[in-house]
Amino acid sequence: MAGAPDVELSASQAGRMLRSTATIRSRSRQLLERARSGESSWFVVRDEALDATADLVAETTLSRYPDGDIPFHSRWRHFEAGGVDRLGAIDAALPAAGSAERTRALVDVVLVSVLLDAGAGPEWSYREQSSDLVLTRSEGLGVASWVAFCDGLFSSDPTDPLRVDAGGLSRISADTLGAAFQTGPDNPLTGLPGRVDLLRRLGETLSRRPEIFGPDARPGGLFDHLTRGGRSEVSAVDILSAILEYLGPIWPSDNAIDTNPLGDCWHHDAVVGPGLTAGWVPFHKLSQWLTYSLLEPFRWAGVRVTGLDELTGLPEYRNGGLLIDSGVLELRDEGWADREWEVGDELVVEWRALTVALIDEIADLVRKRLGADTTTMPLACVLEGGTWAAGRVLANRIRDGLPPLSIRSTGTVF
Repeated sequence: MAGAPDVELSASQAGRMLRSTATIRSRSRQLLERARSGESSWFVVRDEALDATADLVAETTLSRYPDGDIPFHSRWRHFEAGGVDRLGAIDAALPAAGSAERTRALVDVVLVSVLLDAGAGPEWSYREQSSDLVLTRSEGLGVASWVAFCDGLFSSDPTDPLRVDAGGLSRISADTLGAAFQTGPDNPLTGLPGRVDLLRRLGETLSRRPEIFGPDARPGGLFDHLTRGGRSEVSAVDILSAILEYLGPIWPSDNAIDTNPLGDCWHHDAVVGPGLTAGWVPFHKLSQWLTYSLLEPFRWAGVRVTGLDELTGLPEYRNGGLLIDSGVLELRDEGWADREWEVGDELVVEWRALTVALIDEIADLVRKRLGADTTTMPLACVLEGGTWAAGRVLANRIRDGLPPLSIRSTGTVF
């Protein structure tokens, strides 16, 4: 691995560089260029399949949003599963539209729901009592977490159930979360202990930073922090940076430089970078998913969010699966699809990096097909239209919805 030994970075400087979306993109491009030149040990890139893949994504987008009004890829789409207006159903119980307190509540539910959004596994499902809908995977996790929020599971105040606070999170256990998500021997949820640990660490982190999360230690304090002084415009990267800086301690610290946890950042020996960053490939998938999911609550509060396309495509199994199932990426050994991988395995790290880089290229091709540009169709809309949905279509067609690679989940990344 060729690093840059002449560049000296402190551990905190290296961590800051590895939290940048520019670094996510540049490291991902490195691995794509390397794979295109035939140097990858894991994948062959079939560029001749890109046009057909872009056609599929464009067709999927038009079939889902024929009027061209494509919403952002966000947790709110899962809250709307089955066409149910769940936000409208609790509208009267929430503070007035546009108020800071209402936005705090919406940030609360989005943040805790996104943290619970790592892959559910193929056997889990959730039945919503009010609608009798049976939901699985992302929609099931989204609705289950929404109902748990509405039931006050994450609040320490019985008189104010529609909130998330450190006191409520400290009481979460595998039993209480499992009951809320209807888990059991016949309905197993992947990574339940990891999800519980993540929520409890969230509570501890909220308590430690009252200057950010307020005296009640709520995730919604992020909104107050980012709009302090009457600020009416923030960038998407401002939101992501705040999430990574102030919520960084919640992530498992297996990956770290000295004592600085890196979160969703993994080793690949071929990646070049200065000093201590050499060999590291950042993704921050859940943090970016959270950022995408906060765009709407901020906008509903009258705050303009700029720079949407500085965020990257999300390197998870629907977007990554699209690339394998459409033939853009080909495994060098077909047998690798039959074994289970760890999140930190080099094949998985490279798959995710190639996904980030190739989704950018596919997004440009899709915009051309739909007569759009980055202003009218930012990446958040391409993902929703889009690459994620097309990935699910192919997975349903080929493997009954299962991803093309099996990755052992801890409930904190995928």
